[in-house]
Amino acid sequence: MANPQPAGTQALGRERLERALAADELTLFCQPIRALAAPRGYPMAEVLVRMRDEERALLPPGEFLPIFEELGMMPQLDRWVVRHVVQRLRRGCRIPAFTINLSGQTLADADFPAFVAGELKAAGVAPEALLFEFDDADLAAGLDRAATAATAIRLAGCAVIIDSFGSTPHSLQHLKQLRVDFVKIDGSIVRKVLSSGSARSLLDAVLRIASAVDIGVIGASVEEQDVLLRLKALGVGYVQGFGVHQPGPIEKIAG
Repeated sequence: MANPQPAGTQALGRERLERALAADELTLFCQPIRALAAPRGYPMAEVLVRMRDEERALLPPGEFLPIFEELGMMPQLDRWVVRHVVQRLRRGCRIPAFTINLSGQTLADADFPAFVAGELKAAGVAPEALLFEFDDADLAAGLDRAATAATAIRLAGCAVIIDSFGSTPHSLQHLKQLRVDFVKIDGSIVRKVLSSGSARSLLDAVLRIASAVDIGVIGASVEEQDVLLRLKALGVGYVQGFGVHQPGPIEKIAG
């Protein structure tokens, strides 16, 4: 017998998701990223998405993002996010730049970089205000495709981040083969930096390569002050996580 879907997701078919996009029934959250060299303030924040169900309650990403992906609708969702983030930037923000996660489906969309450039130009927003995160697992599934997308996005003036870095055996090879602006160290590595020699060795290798080619390094999933201090001592430039800043509605955090 099949497991029942969670309440609120039972009606999430293509028509429902298309209506959510058209009627702006999605909501932007964000989580600030701190620069360790700065005494205060946040130079960027990662954009997160929530969706309202029929009762107007917010659904967590795990209850709707897999359905967008299963239906091949991630490029539509990623466009929705870009459009609304750019409009938020146009109105003015305390946080000057936002990082947006791109799905593997969107990396295969050759028209996406031109869409981004068009939205930025129409709103009068500087391209440097957007950074796009490519998941390390998506790079492993198609590095040539990701390299093409990264080149086009960087030509549009936006930055590129490798997300979940260290989560695949090929992470260091990706860093050597793909031209990016930042890497975001996976939380599984960051959480072990005080206790695991292999985690520290990987981080040391990343920092050496990043320093040589002028790539910024972000530590993700930072929850403890001791971990934050160790990352700073090692030379990690940026940190993100519940121990740095809780996620919240973008209007409240950046408005």
